[in-house]
Amino acid sequence: MQQPSLEKLMHRTDSRYALVVAVAKRARVLLDEGAEDEPGRPKPVTQALWELARGNLEYDRPQIGLR
Repeated sequence: MQQPSLEKLMHRTDSRYALVVAVAKRARVLLDEGAEDEPGRPKPVTQALWELARGNLEYDRPQIGLR
């Protein structure tokens, strides 16, 4: 398994929760685009992890909190 390390991924996000949400959302988009239909292509979650590690995946985190 050659997935990007958690250290590398954490440099792209501000929390593990944000990392999981961003990768899950991208994986769902890849599934909708038919990512599972192509043989030899990595699974959607793995592909989303690599996109985040390379900096190709950006996420928008709203700044909502207690005041």
